[in-house]
Amino acid sequence: MSQTITLPVWAFVLIVLFAGVTFASHFLFPSVRWFFRKRAERVIARVNKKLQRPIEPFKLARRYDMIQRLIYDPQVTQAIVDHARRNNVPENVAFEKARHYAREIVPSFSATAYFSIGIRLARWLSKSLYRIQLGTLDRRRMAEIDPDAAVVFVINHRSNMDYVLVTYLASNAGALSYAVGEWARIWPLSPIIRAMGAYFIRRQSRGALYRRVLSRYVQMATRGGVTQAVFPEGGLTLDGKLAAPRTGLLNYIIEDFDPAQREVIFVPVALNYDRVLEDTILIAAGKSGTRRFRPPLWRLLRRLGKHLWLRLTGRFQRYGTASVSFGEPLELSKFVSTGTPDLTQKVALTLMQRIADVTPVTGVPLVARHLLSAGDISQDALIAAVAQSMQQLQDKHVPRPRRTAETLVPDVLARLEARRLISLQGGAITVTGIGTPILTYYANSIAHHLDIVAEPLPVSASQQT
Repeated sequence: MSQTITLPVWAFVLIVLFAGVTFASHFLFPSVRWFFRKRAERVIARVNKKLQRPIEPFKLARRYDMIQRLIYDPQVTQAIVDHARRNNVPENVAFEKARHYAREIVPSFSATAYFSIGIRLARWLSKSLYRIQLGTLDRRRMAEIDPDAAVVFVINHRSNMDYVLVTYLASNAGALSYAVGEWARIWPLSPIIRAMGAYFIRRQSRGALYRRVLSRYVQMATRGGVTQAVFPEGGLTLDGKLAAPRTGLLNYIIEDFDPAQREVIFVPVALNYDRVLEDTILIAAGKSGTRRFRPPLWRLLRRLGKHLWLRLTGRFQRYGTASVSFGEPLELSKFVSTGTPDLTQKVALTLMQRIADVTPVTGVPLVARHLLSAGDISQDALIAAVAQSMQQLQDKHVPRPRRTAETLVPDVLARLEARRLISLQGGAITVTGIGTPILTYYANSIAHHLDIVAEPLPVSASQQT
């Protein structure tokens, strides 16, 4: 037993490595996992005391367990069999495809990442870029929402800042689970977004198997009481107007609704900005007819460098106001009881109308509307016209700027002139060539509030997500 054994160096190294892996897997890793699990439990217990809606057990389930539960769901299993038969492939191949979809969709929520990092980052970013204004919010009505109901925030989509802004403003309500598009699947965004509880969706996918996996995840989350946030327009607005609703995600929720199990309450949320960070990119995409927002990397780096330089030199000015309004909540059980034939479409259009009704009016869209309609105009005449419109908005109880026209207009004009969207010649304000499409984009966001005859919301026959 005490004899000396001679081994090659490579064999000795392998033995040491195997011993190290065995030690780590049996002693070190469990201890590390236990440490982080106990820390996460303390964070969740502390956070739940402050939230109006505590974090749901469904959201705290391990990602691996959730994936297993999803792919072995009876409806998903049947979809796997149907896919195998339809495409003439073995069922195990179809099963692996479903597993791939489930891994792609299911998030890995981290309460520490969401509340310790995400909320603080969202608060800092929102306040550092914008002056935040809360438009319409019926606090009494929101407080009356059934605490056991599944709440779904339905939001118009103007900017990628929407995620950040709503996360910050709804931080006291609970942890939101967003449906995010394929743009967020790139590294390093994807692991961060998964940790924040968001789930990925392929908006252009037509596969029945993928649709079934996605629908079952959304339905499980809803039945589990997860607070969700969806953008029914299916993408960022390219012209500033509210787009027709895409009813895919709403339909998944509605078709599985059972009032005896859990109420579902949709809360309309409307956002508007003095400056949408992606405005020129979106306008260009609208002209080209494509939704591929891929600006050159050098352009993004240049803009980021300029932004950081302005901050370091103390010359950065916020991009004006970002305003958020909450509309009248919609209880799904009341719609179901009416026996409406096309329930999903009716709910979608009602929600979009409620979003339109409370869409906030901020300074730049309001001034842009008057500059485009009046042609060359003096600053005094513009102030008078804006003041008149603000009175009309007040009479209609529409969220509007809190500053007076005399204070608001000069500030907006200075912002527009800095971007070369207007020119001042002989006391007259003229919209420049590059300013016309941009000001039109902003004016479109509030046209339904101020036009004598507002165009009806478009009706979409599409049932896509």
